[in-house]
Amino acid sequence: MAIFTSGARPRLVGQPLLYTISAFASLGVFLFGYDQGVMSGIITGPHFRKFFDSPSPIEVGTMVAVLEIGAFITSIAAGQVGDIIGRRGTLLTGAVVFGIGGAVQTFTTGFRVMVVGRVISGLGVGLLSTIVPIYQSEISPPNHRGALACMEFTGNIFGYASSVWLDYFCSFIDSDLSWRIPLFIQCVIGAILAAGSLVMPESPRWLIDVDRDEEGMRVIADLHGGDPEDLVAKAEFREIKERVMFERENGEDRTYEAMWKRYKRRILLAMSSQAFAQLNGINVISYYAPRVFEAAGWVGRDAILMAGINAIIYILSTLPPWYLVDRWGRRSILMSGAVVMAIALGATGWFMYIDIPQTPKAVVACVIIYNAFFGYSWGPIPWLYPPEILPLSVRAKGVSLSTATNWAFNFLVGEATPYLQEVITWRLYPMHGFFCVCSFILVYFLYPETKGVPLEEMDQVFGEDEREEALENESEIASLIPGSPRHRRQSLSPSRKDVSSPERGWLGRIFGGSANRASYQPIGDSEE
Repeated sequence: MAIFTSGARPRLVGQPLLYTISAFASLGVFLFGYDQGVMSGIITGPHFRKFFDSPSPIEVGTMVAVLEIGAFITSIAAGQVGDIIGRRGTLLTGAVVFGIGGAVQTFTTGFRVMVVGRVISGLGVGLLSTIVPIYQSEISPPNHRGALACMEFTGNIFGYASSVWLDYFCSFIDSDLSWRIPLFIQCVIGAILAAGSLVMPESPRWLIDVDRDEEGMRVIADLHGGDPEDLVAKAEFREIKERVMFERENGEDRTYEAMWKRYKRRILLAMSSQAFAQLNGINVISYYAPRVFEAAGWVGRDAILMAGINAIIYILSTLPPWYLVDRWGRRSILMSGAVVMAIALGATGWFMYIDIPQTPKAVVACVIIYNAFFGYSWGPIPWLYPPEILPLSVRAKGVSLSTATNWAFNFLVGEATPYLQEVITWRLYPMHGFFCVCSFILVYFLYPETKGVPLEEMDQVFGEDEREEALENESEIASLIPGSPRHRRQSLSPSRKDVSSPERGWLGRIFGGSANRASYQPIGDSEE
């Protein structure tokens, strides 16, 4: 059922509502995808270079990468902001701030104003890049959560591709409009997202967490078809509410310090996924694709054209995970992607090193293969994984740390790339290939599988229940109170399999992992 007519006015319910929400939320990631790509084409344009008086590699790197400074700041704050004003309010704020930054860039009068505009846009991007994955995960059913998150990432890459092609077509304009028009489009997209966020429903999990139970139940019912008496909707509401009450009755501290002590392993896994998404080299291509192709032998507008062709294939590569992520799982996709990416980056460096007549075409082929497998693996999964593995009480704060990690490494790669392209030349690409190998090893030994697991049951993925994970941080008194949620949960724990490992390596000890990963078992009827 697509339209529910009971009450004052018809409204979208069920899957149409879910996909409409996902489409609007994807505009948030479209925005920072667009912003990542828009600079790649205009920095090689003659009018841009003339206006900024032939900027040096450091100045170019600063204009491109300074956005990440703003994004880093607000991605840390977004956890607190998202808990206070809600997911939808944070989305609206991020869209407005981004639009303001786009306007400053469009009407810039020089290098310093451009840098200020990029920082302001970064502040909006930081809010959006943190809150959109949280919002998406909290409104998605477990069996479609991965696919919807991957669709969201496709929106990100569609934004990137749109900016590259707009740069290409605007490069035919013989004036400063060739670079001001692409920058102005940021304002338009920000306005559309801001308007959409005013009509989108709030996250039901956040509503229940702040005791707006009636509104939360209404959103859950709408997502399940619109019937407030739907048994599945009621069961989901009860599960979320019980989790919230359990955390409160055990006096769970929601500070960053308490989160780190209690969920260190999960936080480090979330942060590592975002760090390697950048260290694996994607922004060498996203930010500087035309420069990469120029170094390989393509000149001027042809370099932007090659970047545009690469962007189309990049979009197409993000489509298979829609189907595969909830069937193959997260681990298989990440590991297979890392292998091919490492080979492609190594080959890119090799062809640049030998510098033969076939090098330009060979580099284009290698970059396309690399981009395709990044879009299928390390592109979408690091945005899906952190909000999945973190509990509701610290989800916004934990995801904010993982997103801040993304922007910190994003800035590092974006700032260093123009310099490294001149200093170490072809060696830059196998260097990032080495990080791809490291990411394969990390996933193989330390990342648990999360496909199909309800968010409220994610403790079981880590071979532990809430009592076991928090044993060192909770008081003895709470564990001895008869009838308390925790006491009842202890009585259920023997029905779950305990997983232990007598010997662990240093990486395992750091992440608190086990050599034998527990497989998730859904909660049975006898345990509810």
